[in-house]
Amino acid sequence: MSAADTDAKADLHRYLQAARDALLWKLDGLSEYDARRPLTPTGTNLLGLLKHTARVELGYLGDTFGRPSTEPLAQLDFDADPNADMYATAAESREDIVGVYRRAWAHADATIDALPLDTVGRVPWWPDGRDEVTLHHAVVRVIADTHRHAGHADILRELIDGTVGMNDGNTNVPSNDPAWWEDYRDRLERMAKEADGKA
Repeated sequence: MSAADTDAKADLHRYLQAARDALLWKLDGLSEYDARRPLTPTGTNLLGLLKHTARVELGYLGDTFGRPSTEPLAQLDFDADPNADMYATAAESREDIVGVYRRAWAHADATIDALPLDTVGRVPWWPDGRDEVTLHHAVVRVIADTHRHAGHADILRELIDGTVGMNDGNTNVPSNDPAWWEDYRDRLERMAKEADGKA
């Protein structure tokens, strides 16, 4: 493997792991109820996001490269329930889902470590003839999906208890003062109404 391939893999892995860690952090300190309750009209919930991203990693960085997982999550019946990976059942604890997610990371990381980035795989659920993808493309796709869902998790967690930021050591917000945020939000509301009045 070339030094460039090694460096590229390290960069990709760093961004993937940052998204994984941010997503997991959103569960810290929550009850089982808050970790799984639906907070949008389409049922988006924190444990569901984690379960979904685990399934995405197992699919794109496992099945696609002939490296299937033995996780039951990899065998979900999407014909019976098209959202089967978007929620935790009452029988699945937070620890169960977190464990699956961590094992999915390990499985995906083993694929990334074992194969060159230009390795071609076939995505089983894509149409024949358009199902080829390089490992590099698959990793970028998983990074994008995981960061997207980490953003969803940011909003869900803020709705639950006001916790915001990328992780415990990096909130990446300009203030922790609730009064500052109330003033900021009021200012945005005034601007939105003013703009609406001009339309």
